Amino acid sequence: MTTTHSHHDNVEKQFGSQASAYLTSAVHASGRDLVRLGERLSAFPQATVLDLGCGAGHASFTAAQHVAQVTAYDLSSQMLEVVAEAAKAKGLNNVDTRQGYAESLPFEEASFDVVISRYSAHHWHDVGQALREVKRVLKPGGTVIIMDVMSPGHPVRNIWLQTVEALRDTSHVQDYSSGEWLTFITEAGLISRSLITDRLPLEFSSWIARMRTPDALSQAIRLYQDSASSEVKAYFELQDDGSFTSDTIMVEAQKSEVKKSTEGNRCLFIFVSCNQESGVALFFTNSVSWSPGCRLSVSLFQRITSLMFTPCRFAILDSESPLRTR
Repeated sequence: MTTTHSHHDNVEKQFGSQASAYLTSAVHASGRDLVRLGERLSAFPQATVLDLGCGAGHASFTAAQHVAQVTAYDLSSQMLEVVAEAAKAKGLNNVDTRQGYAESLPFEEASFDVVISRYSAHHWHDVGQALREVKRVLKPGGTVIIMDVMSPGHPVRNIWLQTVEALRDTSHVQDYSSGEWLTFITEAGLISRSLITDRLPLEFSSWIARMRTPDALSQAIRLYQDSASSEVKAYFELQDDGSFTSDTIMVEAQKSEVKKSTEGNRCLFIFVSCNQESGVALFFTNSVSWSPGCRLSVSLFQRITSLMFTPCRFAILDSESPLRTR
């Protein structure tokens, strides 16, 4: 826990003094992801929303225009002061603030309809734990939307991105790839619903100024950029002044519904089978849609075992519809 607390202290120290700069930052105050977020949240007019790692509050302000109530949550008390003042100035009376860590949310179970987070997760000490907390505070069927800078995945490009991020901001932990996000979501017990990637141009001088990066580290970034391979320079669209373009991700997931009755639940299985000349079938199962009380009936079991002698590439077994094979 000592490590966690020291990291959280570093995050608060890094961002507290820069709160006002983030409020006026063009990168944070606008963007296609905010437009998409507003469009998505318009489907939840009665929702209570948690903005996890709200920063200067731009996602909170977008959400507040579409939903009933927003809680802007951040580690930095100075960021939260900026959010409260800006919300008041904008006439957004449905925004309140709360301070704390992403990995330990001070809310009761099933408190929120939607959890959002924008440009925050790469600072979290433990993303897996944070997502488990998100699942806990979401209502059954609730939605989580994460927006962040994304690792390109390839080791050469990934190490370059993580290095310039860490040199600029010592509270940086990791930008994650799309595959890593899907893994985090699955391991937290959430269901992935959609994933959108985009590109984000970053103008070097304002990018550095926003974090008040020391001159020595700024110069180190420029030297590191100059030494980059042609592949890296091309991928990140590296400019002569140090400006570059990063990948971003917007991923949506859902907490499963809780059934009051375990009767009549729908079960969906996918089987991949391969008959060998010996007549022995090899098949793998993947539970695509599973709910408590989803039981294997005698008729469904008979349909499954029949696949051992069916020359099909794969089969979909649905407890509510006939067997389909391909």
